[in-house]
Amino acid sequence: MSDVKAQFEKAVADVKTLRQRPDNDILLKLYALYKQATAGDVDGERPGFSDFVGRAKWDAWHALKGMPAEEAMRQYVALVEELKG
Repeated sequence: MSDVKAQFEKAVADVKTLRQRPDNDILLKLYALYKQATAGDVDGERPGFSDFVGRAKWDAWHALKGMPAEEAMRQYVALVEELKG
């Protein structure tokens, strides 16, 4: 897992230097994969209807419920590599 973790940490740094800012859907996917990899399954209640951003983030993270951290790291790395081109 240490190799995957090292790749993940590099991808986290790389995402900050992308030439173009990803669209909102990709940003939500990156957020959800990062949270699943680092914090595990989402906990707490879904944000209220008026908190659009919080609700979208919670929903994206919740969609990954049950995914192992190592798999979330792999998918995050793959997505960042794709964005780097």
